[in-house]
Amino acid sequence: MSTDHKATVAVLGTGLIGAPVARNLHKRGFAVQAWNRSPAKARALAADGILAFDSPADAVRGADIIVTVLKDGPSVQEAIQAAASALAKGAIWAQLSTVGIEGIDTLAALAEQHGLVFYDAPVQGTRQPAEQAQLVILASGPIAQRDAVQPVFDAIGKRTLWVSEQVGASSRLKLVLNNWAFALTHGLAESLALARVLGVDPALVIDAVTGGPMDSGYFQAKAAAILADNYAASFSIANAAKDARLIMHAAVQNGVQLDAAQAGLHRFERALAAGHGGKDMAASYLA
Repeated sequence: MSTDHKATVAVLGTGLIGAPVARNLHKRGFAVQAWNRSPAKARALAADGILAFDSPADAVRGADIIVTVLKDGPSVQEAIQAAASALAKGAIWAQLSTVGIEGIDTLAALAEQHGLVFYDAPVQGTRQPAEQAQLVILASGPIAQRDAVQPVFDAIGKRTLWVSEQVGASSRLKLVLNNWAFALTHGLAESLALARVLGVDPALVIDAVTGGPMDSGYFQAKAAAILADNYAASFSIANAAKDARLIMHAAVQNGVQLDAAQAGLHRFERALAAGHGGKDMAASYLA
């Protein structure tokens, strides 16, 4: 375990991604202080040597770096506002959540208001990559403090892609990448649903694709989940629907027509309405 970096990091949000982020930071020698809206999730990290706090203010007190890993923009904003009294001017704030274009602008303004050095750094990857410290960090922000925040990114990911000095560029890229992931998910789900109603063994679909130009690790993982009827969440339907709405809002605001994305959002919303919100987004198959 490396102990080269002794910075104190506050992790706000310890869900499917935030909890392994906190654990991996601790493994790399950071002092980690955690908070979650559901306190039991933060307290569960105590066994790993992570300090859990009942309020965002207590969690950020004394922290050199703040990492937010929450559901959406309003959740992040609420947490930072609740922590305002304990924020140290000049502290670094690495914002990992997917919050959309308007959301990242709001958070950047909040960072400026409190004198924080802000990095727009959504991550590419779900629960398993987070647990394995294999996330890809899409980072944008000032060059001046990159050396201070890079060890945090190195502790939680396999790669940092520095997108821009301009905050917001990474959040835009994340919407594009999520749109592609959703297209792959729905394409597979609908293809296997079509196979079922046509009397085609879904395993034959997987066999035909395997090893060819349409194959991928993503295809194999989601196909295996669907065939096994195993929808343990790596990235939930509820979160996918939230991000799909952000994608559609960005498209409408910028005058591009995304027919497949609109249909995909409707499919996620059908799955949500049918009670599948907590399942992995592969449950698009059940819509």
